[in-house]
Amino acid sequence: MAGLTDPDLLFAGEGRPLSLARDLYAGVKDLPIVSPHGHTDPRWYALNEPFPDPAQLLVVPDHYIFRMLFSQGVRLEDLGVSSLDGSPVETDGRAIWRRFAEHYYLFRGTPTRLWLDHVLAHLFGIEEPLNAATADRQYDMIATLLQWENFRPRALFERFNIEVIATTDGALDDLGWHQAIRDSGWEGRVIPTYRPDAVIDPDFEGFSANLDRLGEISGCDTGNWAGYLDAHRQRRAFFKGFGATASDHGHPTAETAHLSDAAAQELFNRIRRGSDDERERKLFRAQMLTEMAKMSRDDGLVMQIHPGSWRNHSPSMFQKFGRDKGFDIPTRTDYVTALKPLLDCVGLERDVTIILFTLDETSYARELAPLAGVYPALKLGPAWWFHDSPEGMRRFREMTTETAGFYNTVGFNDDTRAFPSIPARHDVARRVDCAYLARLAAEHRLREDEAHELAKELAYTLAKKAYRL
Repeated sequence: MAGLTDPDLLFAGEGRPLSLARDLYAGVKDLPIVSPHGHTDPRWYALNEPFPDPAQLLVVPDHYIFRMLFSQGVRLEDLGVSSLDGSPVETDGRAIWRRFAEHYYLFRGTPTRLWLDHVLAHLFGIEEPLNAATADRQYDMIATLLQWENFRPRALFERFNIEVIATTDGALDDLGWHQAIRDSGWEGRVIPTYRPDAVIDPDFEGFSANLDRLGEISGCDTGNWAGYLDAHRQRRAFFKGFGATASDHGHPTAETAHLSDAAAQELFNRIRRGSDDERERKLFRAQMLTEMAKMSRDDGLVMQIHPGSWRNHSPSMFQKFGRDKGFDIPTRTDYVTALKPLLDCVGLERDVTIILFTLDETSYARELAPLAGVYPALKLGPAWWFHDSPEGMRRFREMTTETAGFYNTVGFNDDTRAFPSIPARHDVARRVDCAYLARLAAEHRLREDEAHELAKELAYTLAKKAYRL
């Protein structure tokens, strides 16, 4: 285990870059964690119950894990992933853990391996490698620790030194778990994020019924364009009342539109009647990104756009297991042309913050860095999802910094459902950034005092500023 938890993990092998990276990392490694974009479950913090078992904590909810195992022939049912039709799946946590351990070698060279080794070593004190021979012993050790009070969600939140964490919540969510957290008196800061995909994307399952429900809970008439927009405003205000500072938009493309009010009204009417015209549905999604940006200008919510994923690429897997089961695949994404209508509307606004993410690395230097390097409203989200890795983070810095600089980026976010991996992910990001800054300083492109200042900005301050936390 020691090889992947070495003190110099991800640093240069020798000389001044190594000593600089060590010094920079020493100054940031214990900073609080700001986690402004993630997918942990607010009920964990509300109920503060023990996590059920090692498999349910570390394997079953993590698509990074089960997509790799599935690619090598392990059925999702055998990993405890629930099916939509209620057909039997493995429920024995030990059996799931054994299968995981037997196949752990598949993660060699992946960031998942880095995160999991960090979790096993630093959270559970396990130093031996995970494999078939050690699976039961490690399962028993973790299962025992999970029953302890200091391994419950709130205790781990505090142990991880999390200053604030944002969950991602659908527009129709009543935020009941956030209310329960507030009512409990616990001081941990857990805030929601407004995710309206289900009531913006006509291709989202149950879209028409979702709009009906949006009208019911907002008290607005979602049968017409003005009432529909008012419903969004009402829900955004409701989320802000629970501390939300951002919205989140997972669209297939970055395409935006800026229609006249009359044209938007007519388009909405056709969509509301169930238009099956693919061009109209695409145009509606595009218009709604611009509408959300205009609402951000009015109410101050930071807007996150992360396009370019072909969601549920396998229809048979989607029909059997539903969303978020590892079959979201990156696509080529245009930003320069696609975002122009939105940028024509709000791009020059200094008080608007729109954070762009991508799964298309070819757009870093050609499109994203030049856009963020001139439009006041734009910031670049970190290397993300498939690129949330040491090499992906290095490529991001190398391809964006010369044009966009550091201060048009927003630090790091962990984007995870796997709660125990949060410190590991932030640690990897801090190490990669410190190594990059050390290289710039060693090449005399930064002064050492500037490198130390930037290390803190990238690890902590930029995220707080960008997300208004």
